[in-house]
Amino acid sequence: MGAARAAAPARAFPRASMIPVLEVCLLVIFAGLPVVLKDFWVVFVTRVLILTLLSLSFDLVWGFAGIMSFGQALFFGAAGYGVALVARDLGIRAIWVVLPLALVIGLLLSFLIACFVLLGRHPPSIIFVALGTLTGSYAGDRLARGWYYLGGQNGIPSIPLMMAGRYELGEGVAYYYLALVTVVGAYLVCRFLVRSQLGLALAGIRINEARMAFFGYKVQTLKAIVFSVAGAIAGLAGGLYAFHEGFVWPNMLGVVLSTQIVLYALFGGVGTLIGSVIGVVVIEIVSFVLADNYQTVWPIVLGVLLLLVILFRPGGLISLLVPERERIGAFGAVSGRRKHVGGEAVDGAA
Repeated sequence: MGAARAAAPARAFPRASMIPVLEVCLLVIFAGLPVVLKDFWVVFVTRVLILTLLSLSFDLVWGFAGIMSFGQALFFGAAGYGVALVARDLGIRAIWVVLPLALVIGLLLSFLIACFVLLGRHPPSIIFVALGTLTGSYAGDRLARGWYYLGGQNGIPSIPLMMAGRYELGEGVAYYYLALVTVVGAYLVCRFLVRSQLGLALAGIRINEARMAFFGYKVQTLKAIVFSVAGAIAGLAGGLYAFHEGFVWPNMLGVVLSTQIVLYALFGGVGTLIGSVIGVVVIEIVSFVLADNYQTVWPIVLGVLLLLVILFRPGGLISLLVPERERIGAFGAVSGRRKHVGGEAVDGAA
């Protein structure tokens, strides 16, 4: 009895989660960076912020839904090409048109892919989904390279600047904060989804997919919903990236970028959202420093570094600060409570 009473306060006052602390710290840092950075670095960090959207989209499908997607670059690049064509051929550059259009392109294309790889008669394997999305990314790359209307190998250069009213949004502080606000908004949407009833159902699917299906959950439909939302986020990133860089090219759709996105998330740590952000920031900064100082061997050095982290820290860099119980499928306060998903118990966590 005495031991039980002694243990009660520990359950009542759980250790605070590190994830909200990391989220607030990164937000404060990013919000203040333009004050201290030179113009070149503002442009560089803007590009990093846009890539974090892409990494978030992968973490959402793999870390929380268990879908190994190598097609996030397809949605990213397709949306980039879409807004570039609208700006070039129709002269439409208004921010309230082109960014929603990029999001819709990513959403519709990802839903179409989901219909093929997720909503078949039989539940697909992880390998089938990975190869199916990889094939889609490769096909998009080859299509862009061979279609003259899309510029072929050269892509579409000299995209006009995006407009906010009468103001042109070019590289600089204004575009930086646009990217930051978009990333924060997308992050909050993802955070809401994974901690909602949908996220709780996904946690149950990861624990025992067959049992969830037995209890009446439309497993593949839930996965298709998350896959489509992630595609919309990737499309939004593609629209931002196209106007920021001023051109689009076939590599935006291809296998190389799709693989790079996977590395971002794995390096930072999947299943936490914030880990994918950290992965992009660290890899992009390290890549820049290595390329500047070791121009001939920097890809080898970076590859070895990534391999070492994945081998010795399978949970990614985030695992240095965040324990496993705070990662995938965590809901509510860290209190030892257990919620049930289709008869399967899931630990409550922050």
